[in-house]
Amino acid sequence: MALCLIVGGSVAAKLAGVVAFSLVWTHSVEKTQWEEDWRIGPQGLVLTEARVAGHGAGMEPPPGARLEGGFWRWRPNVPVVTEVVLRRSGATADWSLCTAGTCRAFDALIPADADPVTLAGCAE
Repeated sequence: MALCLIVGGSVAAKLAGVVAFSLVWTHSVEKTQWEEDWRIGPQGLVLTEARVAGHGAGMEPPPGARLEGGFWRWRPNVPVVTEVVLRRSGATADWSLCTAGTCRAFDALIPADADPVTLAGCAE
């Protein structure tokens, strides 16, 4: 399995061997770090955990979230999706993609002006 970053309908980057990844970004209003862990499964992308280092401005942790290591953590109960579409406004720091313990800003993987970016599981 691989993770594909798709821009304008074409694969802009293919990360071979990726079966799990994290997205990390800074909330545009609260300037607080947000993280999500994803797994690539046979049906699509599965959101396994979300974390936020604060709350406010529409980002309140849900009931059942627990505070650990400075982050509110919870397991979202959302359906599997075939893709995740991300926007890059330039108003905040770029998205970061973490795999196998290494995080890279999107602009290290794809052109800085690429927007929107679609993440999807793909064949290697």
